[in-house]
Amino acid sequence: MFDCLRDYYCYRPEVIVDFIFDKGLLSIQIKNIGRRPAHNVHIDFDKQFYGLSGSKLFPELAMFKNISFLAPGKELTTFLDSSSAYFERDEPAQHTISVAYKDHRGKDYNDTIKHNLDIYRDIVYAETNG
Repeated sequence: MFDCLRDYYCYRPEVIVDFIFDKGLLSIQIKNIGRRPAHNVHIDFDKQFYGLSGSKLFPELAMFKNISFLAPGKELTTFLDSSSAYFERDEPAQHTISVAYKDHRGKDYNDTIKHNLDIYRDIVYAETNG
């Protein structure tokens, strides 16, 4: 029987990377959904891609290279681009993301997350001015 009070898995860090779509705007979020801090978080994307109207190479941002400490529940979010600008530039829609981090004991964790941004291509939203 699974008992969260005795199972170490329930008390480990768990870092995810998610693409957020909000009314035509894309952002990338790193979040520790676990119950313990994550240390030395490093994120690798399988493809290069640009945001901010093509001006910024996102996989090279410092937030993806080494987060020394990510508290439980902590999230870091950065604006990527409008979905229309992202897709008009033919940026990759399929992403495989490798996430590596340690717990407070130094145990290594490595996770792979796959995202398909094509799901956002056909979402209808209202553009508002102000």
